[in-house]
Amino acid sequence: MADSPVFECVCEVLERSSSLDRLESRGTVRLALKQAGLEARSVSASQMKVVLEKVLPEELASRGVDDVDALLGETVSALATVESGVQHDSPESVFARLGG
Repeated sequence: MADSPVFECVCEVLERSSSLDRLESRGTVRLALKQAGLEARSVSASQMKVVLEKVLPEELASRGVDDVDALLGETVSALATVESGVQHDSPESVFARLGG
């Protein structure tokens, strides 16, 4: 089963706006979700907001990520687009759907 759009959104923001690469971003978010008893494939935006507030700050700080508060603010803003159903597809996902 594929990961939820919420998980993908958070990972994309972390990868784009922090020193973490793709694998580190995804692993960090998965660990935070596991601590909260949640799964990447089914996490909702409201559940993720709690993880962003309660669990992820410590995970990011332990990995030496700078300005965690600003990063999490950006992440919450990005989640609002997923929550409202407006999602910005990556070029790769658009081409995958088009079959090319």
